[in-house]
Order: sequence, then structure tokens, then C-alpha cells
Amino acid sequence: MKSYKESGVDINEGYKTVKKIKPLAEKTHNENVINSLGSFAAMYEIKNYNNPVLISGTDGVGTKLDIAFRMNRFDTVGIDCVAMCVNDILCHGAKPLFFLDYLACGKLSSDIASEIVSGIAEGCLMSGAALIGGETAEMPGFYDAGKYDIAGFSVGIAEKEEIIDGKKIKAGDILIGIESSGLHSNGFSLVRSLISDFNEKFGEKTIGEELLTPTKIYVKPVLDLIKKVEIKGMAHITGGGFYENIPRMFADKNLKPVINKNSYEIPEIFRHLMKLGVSEEDMYHTFNMGIGFVLCTAEENSEKVNEILREYGLKSYKIGYVSIGGNELCLE
Repeated sequence: MKSYKESGVDINEGYKTVKKIKPLAEKTHNENVINSLGSFAAMYEIKNYNNPVLISGTDGVGTKLDIAFRMNRFDTVGIDCVAMCVNDILCHGAKPLFFLDYLACGKLSSDIASEIVSGIAEGCLMSGAALIGGETAEMPGFYDAGKYDIAGFSVGIAEKEEIIDGKKIKAGDILIGIESSGLHSNGFSLVRSLISDFNEKFGEKTIGEELLTPTKIYVKPVLDLIKKVEIKGMAHITGGGFYENIPRMFADKNLKPVINKNSYEIPEIFRHLMKLGVSEEDMYHTFNMGIGFVLCTAEENSEKVNEILREYGLKSYKIGYVSIGGNELCLE
């Protein structure tokens, strides 16, 4: 006779994991969460909306996880997973309601799993989303022992008439960029091909610590902002960098973004990667270059936007404007 444990799956470690992560998830719950972890499905009640539209997004952390493995640090990548999802749905003015995660591994450690989920819970608290469920899959022989993959999805909500879809954008509007916290969670396959020693010094910390800086979550300041200022379009700068993501906010494909690359100071980590051999063009095609989120608004709103963001401790810059002539980004 052969047991499940002998095949590589330790059910008791799974039970320990659930016991450790349950209180982490419950900290994120609000009065709309109907049941707790342990049911076959999660339930969330929608209240106080007239014509609600559910807006969803899904993503993962990608090969940034490899650096977490090498640094033996797992407390930040959960924040990344949440950020990549909630920042995406935020682009349409959605308030995140709830989040579910998927954690897969070769050999489950309840300590590592709970450390990852502690980051997921922290990201949910930062964005106002309730962590109402998820899945932990132990797959020996499929994933190497000690390796994990993380993905998740968030569901948000907006009144139909308040959805931000880029249809109001016109030539002459301006683009305001909000600072990133570093590389966020994109371009790490390129980073890993350039850097082999993640313990080398980078300023006052190691390069590994710098690279594991979690993705900034923009939800609360931007949701506050859009109540006070007309924002016509928004873009989360993820994979594809400036070139792919900024044009996505335009409904009219005859409009193009014009970006002044000298409008703000590019953080040192991006300059460091360029010194290691990445061309400027590839940098703007791959990374956020210090700008994690972009807003489009009328020129007269610029100071009000910057003022509100400063109240949240965020730096923002007028990085460009909207012009006519195809949808391809122009970098000046």
C-alpha cells in the first residue's frame, strides 16, 4: 500500500497552512463577506449600487519569484500579486471588492505559504479588497521542491455611467505620471539575465532587496482623486512598458501619447540596468522607468491632480500630452 504522503503530498502540511492563513484572510474581511474560509465557494454581497458593473483582472508575479527564492524572502511577492490585479481594474475606475489567490508548489511548507499569504493579505488591506478564498496546490514532480508559483484575480465594481474608458480623451489633454516603487513585477527575465549576484551592494541595501521592493498599489489615492477631478483615462505601466500600456487608455486610435522622457528623474535602478547593457528603447518597451501609473486629464486640472496625490505622499509629474496621428507612443 502506498499513501498520498509517500507520493509527495503531505495533507497535514496543507491543514497547517490553512490554519495559519485563515486569520490573515479574516483581517481583510468586511460586512459584505458572507462566509469564511473553508466553504466550497466564497460569497460577497453587493450593496448600495444603482447600475453596478463588475470589473475583473487576473495576473501573477512572474519570474520575480526566482529572486525571492534566491533571497529566501517571501513577504513581498504577495503584495505584488495583489497589486498587479487591482491596479489593472483601477484603470477603469473600479473599486476592488475581493481577491482570490492561487499558490502552487512542488513541496508545501506551511511557513513559506503563510509568509506569501501574509503579503497577499497586506496587499488586500492596502487596496480595500477582501481576501475571501484561494487554492493551494501541492504538485510533486511537476514543480521542483522549494519552488512556488503565485497568481490571483480581483473583482471590482463601478457604476456603469462612471466607468473610465478613454472615450472623452482629446488632443491637448495632458498625461500625468505617478511614481513607481521600482521595477514592480515586470521585466525580470531580462533582469535575471543581467544580474547573477543578488547580494551585491546597491546603495544602502543589496540589489536583491531593491528588486524585491513590492509593487506600489494606487487604488486608494486614485479612487479619491477621480471623485474630485475628471480623469479621462488611466494606464497601469506593466509588461510592455510605456510603449504598450499608455496607448491602451485611448478609445480613439487616431490619438497618440507624446512623452517627454526628461520630465522627471529616472530612478537609479533603471539607470543601473542600462549600464549593464540594455538599450534605452528596450528599457521603455520593458519597464515602467519610474512611472507606475498614468492619468489623462485636461490641462487645467494638472495642479489639482498633483495636489491630491501629494496628500497621499505620492510624487507625480506632467510627463506628456495627447496628440493626433496614429496610436503609437512618441518618446521625445
